[in-house]
Amino acid sequence: MHNLKEIRKDFENFKKCLEKRSVDVDFDKLKDLDIKNREFIQKKESLEKEKKEISKSKDKALFSKSKEISKEIDKLIDQQNKIKDELDIILSNIPNIPHKDVPIGENEKDNIEVLKSGNLPKFDFKPKSHYELGESLGMLDFDLATKTTGSRFVFVKDKLALLERAISNFMLDTHIVKNGYQEISPPLLASDNTMFGTGQLPKFENDQFEIKLDKGSDRKFLIPTAEVILTNIVKDKIIDLKSMPLRFVASTPCFRKEAGSYGKDTKGMIRQHQFYKVELVSIVEQDKCLDELERMTNCAIDILDLLELPYRKVILCSGDMGFSAEKTYDIEVWLPSENKYREISSCSSCSTFQAVRMKARYKNQNNETLYVGTLNGSGLAVGRTLIAILENYQQKDGSITVPKVLRPYMNNLERISVN
Repeated sequence: MHNLKEIRKDFENFKKCLEKRSVDVDFDKLKDLDIKNREFIQKKESLEKEKKEISKSKDKALFSKSKEISKEIDKLIDQQNKIKDELDIILSNIPNIPHKDVPIGENEKDNIEVLKSGNLPKFDFKPKSHYELGESLGMLDFDLATKTTGSRFVFVKDKLALLERAISNFMLDTHIVKNGYQEISPPLLASDNTMFGTGQLPKFENDQFEIKLDKGSDRKFLIPTAEVILTNIVKDKIIDLKSMPLRFVASTPCFRKEAGSYGKDTKGMIRQHQFYKVELVSIVEQDKCLDELERMTNCAIDILDLLELPYRKVILCSGDMGFSAEKTYDIEVWLPSENKYREISSCSSCSTFQAVRMKARYKNQNNETLYVGTLNGSGLAVGRTLIAILENYQQKDGSITVPKVLRPYMNNLERISVN
């Protein structure tokens, strides 16, 4: 969320920067509400000062005037609160400003490739899709999930369930032991305040699964990503500078309605309502966000290098970035059945955007209180990694060779085939 005081310093520049995001914001209304809000505050403060002076005088003849002033103050507070609510609604729906390094563009066609790595597999047969392979093995069952739950769910069975768990454990071990992240096993429910803090609410409420609890209780949502719950660990805190950077990792199920994806990726596991993901979150000093973004992205890339999967790294353009991001790298893995790269990780720096919403701060070496910088990234999406392994490691007979680094997590199993 943007700091109104900072916007006010250079309103035209703020407006110009946001135009890069291709979003529809009523800037005239924002400016007008801000002026009205400050006018109400000034009037209220002036009346409060007058009332205080009357109280000091102890002149009984002025008591009735004091009562009238109190009524006027209450009226002004009510009017100012309404204006403030309107301001907050507009501000809470304005995305982060893109960093100057971010290419200007409208959608994924304007993203720029940064690097490409790995050798694309060569087959002497037509490669099958992950869902064809999984169903042939009898280890992916979409029909059963549709019967028990609905569309965009799947039963992962037997050796593929073992592979899914192995992928998650391998990623966790790598990020904890090699990359220095602290493992967290977090709640899978988040309050509306928590969802607001990272930017999921109010703008993306339609994509969230809300849980109906007892009447009168706070609203609760299934987490769409562990980023939400991990980032909010520092909510309403002033963090000790000595403890930074904070780096968290969690492997959790994630839940999304995929509200804007009707008709997209309806087959297979690419776009599901429930999926597993290993999530990375960093809390850093605000001037160290971009360095941490490079580090985090390299940590995610390292997983693909170890799995020997071909991939490419792209920087997202201003119109394709997430709501809270100032700069984002996507890592895309090669899928032979589609003959193209597909996203497997997205790593973003959010600068202080989420911290302002969460009131997460730290004191720097000059004892100044500043907002922290927050970052998040997939390290990686477990389901999509499973898909990539199935497709890139498939054999002519429909079996799957297990990547070498995963074999210790799978009782040294080298190949998955029909029992």
